[in-house]
Amino acid sequence: MKSRPPLRSALLSRRGAVAGSALVAVLISGGAFAELATSDSEGADASAARAADARPASGQAIASPPPVRPTGGSVMQIMAHPDDDLFFMNPDTGQSLRSGRPMTSVYVTAGEADGVNSPPVKKGAPRPKADRAAYSEARQNGIRGAYAQMATGDRASSWTRSSIPTAGGGTAELDTLDAHPAIHLVWVQLRESETILGNQPHSLRGLWNGKTAALTSQLASGSPAHPFAYTKDQLVTTLAGLMTRFHPTHVRTMDPTPSVDGKPGKIIDHQDHIFSARFAQAALQEYARSVNHPDFSVQTYFGYNTSHLPHTFTQQVSDAKAGIVETYAWMNPDDNYCASAAGCGDRKVAPDPHGNNWAESVRYSRTNSTSWLQAGKDGGLWAFGVLDQRLAVWHRAPGANGAWGERVLLPGDGLDPGVSATRLPDGRLAVFGTRTLFGTDLGDYHREVVATVQRADGGFGPWTSLGAPDASGGNGIFDMSTPSAAVDGTGRLTVFLRGGDRRLHSLTRTEDGGWTRWTALGGAALVGDPVAATDGAGRVHVFSSTPKTMSTWVQPAPGTPATAHAVDTGLPPNTTGLSARADGAGVRVYYRAADSGDVRSVLFTGAVPSAPTDLGGASGYGMVGAAGPLVAGRTASGALATLEPGAAGPHWKPDENVLFTGAPSAAEDGVGAVAAAIGLDGRLYWTQAPGPAAPAAPWQPTTTN
Repeated sequence: MKSRPPLRSALLSRRGAVAGSALVAVLISGGAFAELATSDSEGADASAARAADARPASGQAIASPPPVRPTGGSVMQIMAHPDDDLFFMNPDTGQSLRSGRPMTSVYVTAGEADGVNSPPVKKGAPRPKADRAAYSEARQNGIRGAYAQMATGDRASSWTRSSIPTAGGGTAELDTLDAHPAIHLVWVQLRESETILGNQPHSLRGLWNGKTAALTSQLASGSPAHPFAYTKDQLVTTLAGLMTRFHPTHVRTMDPTPSVDGKPGKIIDHQDHIFSARFAQAALQEYARSVNHPDFSVQTYFGYNTSHLPHTFTQQVSDAKAGIVETYAWMNPDDNYCASAAGCGDRKVAPDPHGNNWAESVRYSRTNSTSWLQAGKDGGLWAFGVLDQRLAVWHRAPGANGAWGERVLLPGDGLDPGVSATRLPDGRLAVFGTRTLFGTDLGDYHREVVATVQRADGGFGPWTSLGAPDASGGNGIFDMSTPSAAVDGTGRLTVFLRGGDRRLHSLTRTEDGGWTRWTALGGAALVGDPVAATDGAGRVHVFSSTPKTMSTWVQPAPGTPATAHAVDTGLPPNTTGLSARADGAGVRVYYRAADSGDVRSVLFTGAVPSAPTDLGGASGYGMVGAAGPLVAGRTASGALATLEPGAAGPHWKPDENVLFTGAPSAAEDGVGAVAAAIGLDGRLYWTQAPGPAAPAAPWQPTTTN
């Protein structure tokens, strides 16, 4: 068991009911996690071009042939320990399992901890015998039971365990769920650090930073794998090789660059979480350059830092999430349903399957922008995302019957998940993101903000580096948000960013096309991604969440800098994700209420908001995309949904068949409001609402390949 922050002394009081009796009924019948876990050949020349890091000086886009894509997509999760997925990635993990699509979970360490499979013993009581191999196997058994429960409803559903060679020269254990042979667990079984932040050279962090030349294995008892040791390069090669073997179109990892925590003022996430994610980042670069891989997206997740933030779920939903952890925790040690001498789960977790407020929330640390769909100068629509660590662009021709073209990948790799976009005064678009750069040594690691501005011919030039604010992107503090940008009434373009110091920073484009230096605008304890929008008077408004409220900065007048100090809006805590759009003379902000996930909106014409409007319907998580009457977001199960009009008031209409990454976006194109989402299969999905009283059309992919 990895070291943990102290467990909660007691569960919080029960909160408001999940909106909609149907959701409650599903949660309490047929298995505790039923609703949460239910979803809803390149040629040789093209392959060679893809394997190279194409960065033509002209900035010309790469229009490659359709790649190999597993039907419906394929998900890979890469984590440090057994239970990271259950605590920090669910309900996304369960949704993928129940969808019937291929899924592979990779556990980099053995999770052996101190080898004692027991809840904390009372003072003076005898300490159980330590057995690291047996404890590792018990944790494996717990994960097999939890996955079988989510996928089949039967925790005892059988698995086939085998050994596979790795591209790094060792072996790994491969477990296949017999009832669903496309569901796999891969146990790499390297030694864990056994400490959250402590100096343990023989660890993933020590391997990354060169403190140890090779990290040895800790095999679980009964594992068919063989002992080995990996160098840094061998581990990267191993993870890249697993990607090549299973062809994921979507990869989930923990956050490779978590922020400092508000209470102790330091990074508190587990070092194994961080460095397993960085090794995965390095492997993803290799996968992106491999031959004939499918388009893939990436999602990263908050770990321990979510403990001190407002809850995203109702009590019923968090109880359902914890119900899966209960299977993993083997709550009744007298029930040896797995027939293993090592035990059927992780007894360290049994005292509190909610963890340290972990079952109460799920949070994405990237892909949180909802401005990536924009109307262009030609009257058509442009959508932007990150596939293969490059900027992916889709264009829809103008008009009611305008068709979507094929996705185009732009030059320049290393992009982090998630981009934002804004429209310039002349109708051209500007796109912003961050990218991670590796030096000749993986330890030479930093991040920076980048921008690309659309040319007059509709194409996009090469990325321009905008650097990073102080205490961001390097020197041990790599955290920074996805940038957000807005143009004021004078045509002044400003980019806003939450830095690693948890304050708001900005820079502005100059008249000659250059950029000013980053300037701190203040604020404190900011979390999530800031959002910016321009009101009817041409003033830019910026909004960002704190653990307690929402802060705002307002431009006094077009052409002037935004206020240097944050204004507390007085709004109650939200789940930290915000969306904003122009609305008449003001700016409308959408957020989810803490402890419920219900979507609410407020209108700002200055620093003081209107009374919140509750948009009704089922609770959910993540940001919403909104344009005109159309609002799109996630339900509590992770399903893609649109807000539909009705005689009894608006309600959310989910589509359980579209599994997607990040947050949806929405825009108006002169014909109606359009929403879009990037699917886990690498395709763009869209819907359109032709009028305020008309329901949105069914979600559909822009292409069929």
